[in-house]
Amino acid sequence: MDVKYILFMATLWVGVFTSCTSNEEESKLPQPCQGLNLSELPQRWDEGIPLGNGLTGGLLWQKDGKLRLAIDRADLWDLRPVESFQSPDHTYRFVCDQVIRKKDIRPVYALIDDRTANDPAPTKIPAGALEFDIHPLGKVKKVTLDVATAVCTILWENGALARFFTPAGGNGGCFRFENLPDTLSPELSAPPYQRRITDSDHQPGVNDLSTLGYQPGTITFPAPGKLLYRQQAWGDVSYEIGVQWKQPHPGVLEGGYYVTSKGTWYSENDTVKRPDISFDEALASHRNWWKHYWKQSSVTLPDTLLERQWYLEMYKFGAASRRGAPPICLQAIWTADNGQTPPWRGDFHSDLNTQLSYWPGYTANHLEESAVFTDWLWKIKENSEQFTRRFFQVEGLNVPCIATLTGQPIGGWSPYSHSPTAAGWLSYHFYQQWKYSMDSRFLKDRAYPWVKEVARFFENISVYGEQGKRKLPLSSSPEINDNRIDAWFTNTTNYDLANIRITYTIAGEMAEALGLTEEAAHYARLLHEWPEEAVDESGLLIAPGKPMNESHRHFSHLLSFHPFGLIDVSQGIKATNLILRSIKNVEDLGPDYWTGYTYAWLANMKARVADGNGALRNLHIFMNAFCSPNSFHLNGDQTRSGYSQYTYRPFTLEGNFACAAAIQEMLLQSHTGVIKVFPALPTSWKEVSFRNLRAVGAFLVSASYSNGKVVSITVTSEKGGRMRLDNPFTGEITEKMMKSGETVIVEN
Repeated sequence: MDVKYILFMATLWVGVFTSCTSNEEESKLPQPCQGLNLSELPQRWDEGIPLGNGLTGGLLWQKDGKLRLAIDRADLWDLRPVESFQSPDHTYRFVCDQVIRKKDIRPVYALIDDRTANDPAPTKIPAGALEFDIHPLGKVKKVTLDVATAVCTILWENGALARFFTPAGGNGGCFRFENLPDTLSPELSAPPYQRRITDSDHQPGVNDLSTLGYQPGTITFPAPGKLLYRQQAWGDVSYEIGVQWKQPHPGVLEGGYYVTSKGTWYSENDTVKRPDISFDEALASHRNWWKHYWKQSSVTLPDTLLERQWYLEMYKFGAASRRGAPPICLQAIWTADNGQTPPWRGDFHSDLNTQLSYWPGYTANHLEESAVFTDWLWKIKENSEQFTRRFFQVEGLNVPCIATLTGQPIGGWSPYSHSPTAAGWLSYHFYQQWKYSMDSRFLKDRAYPWVKEVARFFENISVYGEQGKRKLPLSSSPEINDNRIDAWFTNTTNYDLANIRITYTIAGEMAEALGLTEEAAHYARLLHEWPEEAVDESGLLIAPGKPMNESHRHFSHLLSFHPFGLIDVSQGIKATNLILRSIKNVEDLGPDYWTGYTYAWLANMKARVADGNGALRNLHIFMNAFCSPNSFHLNGDQTRSGYSQYTYRPFTLEGNFACAAAIQEMLLQSHTGVIKVFPALPTSWKEVSFRNLRAVGAFLVSASYSNGKVVSITVTSEKGGRMRLDNPFTGEITEKMMKSGETVIVEN
């Protein structure tokens, strides 16, 4: 065996199992204790060790005594069209007629909703899995995921060791075993497209992969140490997994795999088939990418559990969202490995899920990864415009709220799958990508053209109500009243109103920034034509005359407060009281029907009102009750401690990323245009710091807090502009025109 390699692996392995200590350079990287450290291999797919590079993903777990690496690729979708959506009745007008005039929702169910209980697709699909017979290796001693390097290491009691990683660039993965007592070869496990699955968590039926009707794939062995698996999916989509391995020294197995696709949006730029790349070569490049990623920002918290959670969430963010690959869907690149289609088809839910998944990227200074979302939204723009013409029968831009990879509607509960304002919330992400980057080209070429078309849609779809204000013919609020007929409202809901008002607000700001004063004035006039949010003594309502009066997982009626900031505590006592009443109301109603993301969202809201203790409490409930050992958000209360009546475990990611965003909201806020450091610290926190978090205006901010006081603040302007800082030393707003690259240090 190569001596240099032995020394390298030995040094790296020592680092994996040490505590959170390092030299000054390495202290900028996550420490081993901030990753995953297990005493055995996970026994369930949704507790597997997650690896990924945005395009390719892997989950390491043990199944039937074998080490299993479930392989996923983000663009693998069954995109067969929904036949019922070709009906001439598939229109907003038809829904309005059934709900308002005929008061009979059943034809809408038959058209839009029922198909998801009968049709297996459209859906995200898995690629396959590699399996290794590890019976001869005996008992596992330790399993770690080092988030600093994105490498999973498995150590057996007999001294055998295995390492897996998904190279930061590319379309596959690498593995290496050492100290093996005997030979070992990988096996390819194809998804069960031809046999029905009975799983303890699922009833056999429409969700079985076998219902997709695929012909069996082929597994061939073109040469010793090589195998190929080819699978035809629906239509023109097919994919190939290639595996190559060798035993360069006794007791060593080294190999790699790739997964390529054909017939997808992302396959044209990905034809590389290199499973034979050197393990060391791939690892060196991979480590450099992650080293750069982690240098973008860091946090240091006295609460080590919360600090670890932030690093795990940002690890998953870097693993799941990568430029040139599809954005984060419900499970991203970790599609279910249980013989079933993933929960909710693994789709793009934009009534909450896609948006929350990108909340942390902006402040965490990961704009490259955040841009993946707006890249995709721009990519599906033409399809979304066609959907808008076909379903809403007007010009402009809206997006199917429940969509496929290509932005086509999937169906589901009609008030949300065909929401009339989904594009408003998505517009806000174009706004954030612009405001945090101050990229004038992005503003001109993408952000403003997108938002302008959404604003045009709202103008075209709206009618005038009795008070002379604009309204929607039919409105909804996710996921209020579930899928009943009263889930549709004839008065515009606060959710829809918030999406409309934020669109006109940011359209006006963008137009002003581009020097389009007449267009900015046009949006100001349109904004004035819409009513203010409906309120009463309980706070913000769901809709006029409809208060939030029962426990509910979705805070859709509070959208104007968070995340949009249209209503904010900075606006004075009236706005503050309204916000506090609204939060108190949802808390008083209790968490019976909350899920994990509800706690994470509430933590963000608590941070916005400077309630650090409340934010901390909700984040700990989220971590302890709603996350699996690998940190995945499982939606239901896994402890059965009364935090929710939901005790199921469908895995989705939005709660994870909302958790990371809430931690950042406790440390830095800038949504009002004023930078605030440590705006919502718990009273028990005395020593806190963060480095290079990003504020609106393209400012990078670092700050330290010691002995219960702010010690120093460093602000660097990336693009130049007016910096406004809530100065904790003077109690006033410090303003300064900064040049590009200029740094200001503020100390007591």
